[in-house]
Amino acid sequence: MSFSLASKNRLTHRDLKQFSGDTLFDRIARTVSEVGVLPRKELYEAWEVARRVRRRFRGGRVVDVAGGHGLLAHLLLLLDDTSATACVVDPRLPPSAAVLHEAICATWPRLLGRVHHVGASLDTFGLAHEDVVASSHACGSLTDHVLDGASTVRARVAVLPCCHDGMSCDAGPITGWVDTPLAIDIRRAIRLEQRGYRVSTQTIPAAITPKNRLLLGAPVVSEG
Repeated sequence: MSFSLASKNRLTHRDLKQFSGDTLFDRIARTVSEVGVLPRKELYEAWEVARRVRRRFRGGRVVDVAGGHGLLAHLLLLLDDTSATACVVDPRLPPSAAVLHEAICATWPRLLGRVHHVGASLDTFGLAHEDVVASSHACGSLTDHVLDGASTVRARVAVLPCCHDGMSCDAGPITGWVDTPLAIDIRRAIRLEQRGYRVSTQTIPAAITPKNRLLLGAPVVSEG
């Protein structure tokens, strides 16, 4: 049986043989597998998003919106230690988030005291200009909410949208040419550019998820 990267089954100790190398990813995957609380798909999504974000954005406080277990926040710190802290902002934090956090900190003690889980919505969380705001699979219009919040304070932002809803999300006039989810994401990229952002559009491997469009934006710095 093939090892599907898109599987929603939880990683367990039975999967350890898949991650026998000495790379950072293999070490993270072994830690996650030993805990047994995270879907396989979530590991691969978070890793692919995190490494693309860190190629573009260094430093800053990490804000992982709708972060669930918070793996993305931990990965962003591990990939760039110049970020002092990370906040996982989610009104429905899973109880197992604390278990995963403890396991990761046991392997990487330098993360102790640097990752904070905030059981709140983005509306009540104060974003700042120096933040790196990230959200992997923020459902429907939550992606737009993340982009709006980040652009209001001129923070760097990265989103991997999902659950595109033609009723609550702006698809614009181009659905006669492209499907609704793609139209929605194109409009998002254009709006972010119109707000004075340098926009980058990328994809993570489709073998992990068909909802694989990654939108990144950094505010253009005025030289005047």
